[in-house]
Amino acid sequence: MKKTYSTKRAAVKMGVSFRTLNRWLALGLIRPSMAIPIEGGRTLWRWTDADIAKGRKVKGAQKPGPKPRPKKYSKSS
Repeated sequence: MKKTYSTKRAAVKMGVSFRTLNRWLALGLIRPSMAIPIEGGRTLWRWTDADIAKGRKVKGAQKPGPKPRPKKYSKSS
């Protein structure tokens, strides 16, 4: 059986924060190879070494610094 890691541990191994890795999951930038559904509609993600290598590639493609926020449009009367 392959060794797997929790999302928190995978984030450390990728060199990103837990929050960043969760954001990438929500945006669909990365998906681990194992997803275990648990009660309450939540998912337990398990990360392999191959998944962590993919995460490092995603990290390398990111530009540093804050990302621009979407512009809010004001209603004109």
